[in-house]
Amino acid sequence: MSTSTATGLARQRRRLAAAGFWRRYRTHRAGLVGLVALTLLALLALSAPLTVGPDVASVTGAPGRPLESPSGQFWLGTDRFGRDLLGLLVWGSRVSLLVGLLAAVLSVAIGAVVGITAGHFRGAYATVLMRVTDWFLVMPTLVLAIALATVMSRSLGTVVLAIGVTTWPTTARLVRAQTLAVESRPYIERAKALGGGHWHIMTRHVLPNVMPLVLAQTTLMISSSILAEATLAFLGLGDPTVVSWGGMLQEAREAGAVSSGDWWYLVPPGLAIAGVALAFTLCGRAVEAVLNPRLGVAR
Repeated sequence: MSTSTATGLARQRRRLAAAGFWRRYRTHRAGLVGLVALTLLALLALSAPLTVGPDVASVTGAPGRPLESPSGQFWLGTDRFGRDLLGLLVWGSRVSLLVGLLAAVLSVAIGAVVGITAGHFRGAYATVLMRVTDWFLVMPTLVLAIALATVMSRSLGTVVLAIGVTTWPTTARLVRAQTLAVESRPYIERAKALGGGHWHIMTRHVLPNVMPLVLAQTTLMISSSILAEATLAFLGLGDPTVVSWGGMLQEAREAGAVSSGDWWYLVPPGLAIAGVALAFTLCGRAVEAVLNPRLGVAR
C-alpha cells in the first residue's frame, strides 16, 4: 500500500469517526444546550473588540454616573466609575474564557503525562509520582493556588499557572488507571515483543486509547478553572489591569454593592460565571457519555 493511499484511508477513518461522534452527541439534549450556549458566548467574546472595544474599560472616559441603576441607556447599569456594566461583562468574557481554557489544558496535560508515565513504568518511579499526586489531592486546591498567586507577580500567566499546577492530580489518577488497563491488553505485549520501545508504546498505543478520557476531562476542567479564576480575581489576586468577571465581583465588593443593595453590580457577572460553568459541564458530561457509553450518563 502506498503512502498516499494509507494517508487517504487514515483521513477517511477520522472523518467517519468525527461524523459518528457528532451523530451520538446530538442525542444528548443537555449537551446540545451547553454547546449552543458556549458557541454564542464564544462569538460574543470574539466580537467584543468590534462591539464594545477596549475603551469600555477606561475610567477617565466613563459615559455615565457612578452606580446608575439599569436603564434604557445602560441596560445593566454602571459601576462605581460610571462605566457600562454590559460592556464590561462582554469584554470580561474574553479573559475569563481564555484563562479557563489555558488553565484546563495545562492541568490536563500535566495529569496526562504523570498518569501515562506512572502507569507505564511502574516500580519506584510510579510510587514516587503517585505519592506526590496523593499529597496534592489531600491539600486544598484553592489554598495552594492562592499561595502561588500571592508569591508570584499578579498577571494572567500567574493565574493560569496557579490553577494548572494545583488541579492536575484527579486527571493523573484517572489516566493512570486507564493506562494500566490498556497496558494489560495482548497487543501491547506483541508490540513489546516486536521491539517497540517505551516512547513507541506510550505515544502509539497508550495515548490514543486514553485520549477520549483526556478530552472529556478537559471539558469538565474548563468550568472548574473558570470558577477558580473568578475566585482568585475576587480575592484580589488576579491581574488588576484587565477586566474579568471575577474582577468585576471584586470591584463590586470594594464599592460596597452588597450593603448598599446595588444588585446590578453583583448579579450579572455572578450569573455569567455560573452559566458558563454549567454550559461546559453539560458539554463535558455529553462528551463523556459519547466516548464511554458504559458510564450511563443521563441525557
